Amino acid sequence: MSHISRITLDDANLPPPTPEIEQERKVAIFDLIEENQFVLPARDGKVVPDGPYHLELSIRDKRLVFDVSTEVDEKAAEFHLSLGPFRQVVKDYFQICESYFDAVKTAAPSQIETIDMARRGIHNEGSRVLQERLDGKVEIDTDTARRLFTLICVLHFGG
Repeated sequence: MSHISRITLDDANLPPPTPEIEQERKVAIFDLIEENQFVLPARDGKVVPDGPYHLELSIRDKRLVFDVSTEVDEKAAEFHLSLGPFRQVVKDYFQICESYFDAVKTAAPSQIETIDMARRGIHNEGSRVLQERLDGKVEIDTDTARRLFTLICVLHFGG
């Protein structure tokens, strides 16, 4: 019961994504809904509503907002994270993704593999930063953190 059953991105004020960004978004959401761990711990002695949860991710006032509700739209949690700790890793991730997409068109398989390994390393770093920032707010596994980091990158794309 402690998982995300629906996720939405508030991207209404963002420019349209590139086809590559849109594909990354679709894959991350699909994979996230298929399998994830999202456990809200009790805070301040309050009972946490049972999941599954709906998650809306947005950027408001230069902060990353996790708005969590139950399947019957009962507010479960809301937390805001500073975007500062994500800026450099998101920038690095976009740069390596751009290199990867360019390499796929013309580079040798060994070059593509090298760039992809670097891309995964930066992606892992972003998911680690996310898990650290969410400590005490929500418990997520590594795969969930990776997929959420992808969605944060999508939001950053226009931010």
